[in-house]
Amino acid sequence: MAERRERYVALLRGVNVGRAKRLAMADWRALMAELGYRDVRTVLNSGNAVFDGPAKAPPSHARRIQRALAGELGLESRVIVKTADEVAAIAAGNPLTEVADNPSRLLVGFLEAPPPDELTELTKRSWHPEAVAVSAHAVYLWCPDGVIRSPLAKAVGERLGEGWTTRNASTVDKLAALAAAGGG
Repeated sequence: MAERRERYVALLRGVNVGRAKRLAMADWRALMAELGYRDVRTVLNSGNAVFDGPAKAPPSHARRIQRALAGELGLESRVIVKTADEVAAIAAGNPLTEVADNPSRLLVGFLEAPPPDELTELTKRSWHPEAVAVSAHAVYLWCPDGVIRSPLAKAVGERLGEGWTTRNASTVDKLAALAAAGGG
């Protein structure tokens, strides 16, 4: 009987941002293939991959990929893996699309674990003109003046540490569409 496979999205934290943690996407695709993952597609140059793998809990894939990145390529980076269905739900469930007028400043933070209470507490404060919303797998941030000077992004980062990674809404939509298209 054939092994049941599922479609996943892997997101690397802090890769190809500035000069640190440089990774060629061709090297990452090759590493993923060596690990037995199929139909590996990278999206942009910022550590996003859509792939088919054995039907397992996403954190088990994340740990495996993270160890291989460190061991084979010498790259220390947190890896967050979500199923294609989770990414579709995260993209479709973005409650800030009505507020945001620039998808590059509408961020989706993929969470490694369920959101801590301290994060949910942030939604009870006014961050105007910024905005925040939290779901079971993601935190949504509207930072109209950019992330670097955003007090909201700083507050979220302090509460989540390394347990999250962000992508803008346009990139999340691309990932969701590619994951929904299925493997080859």
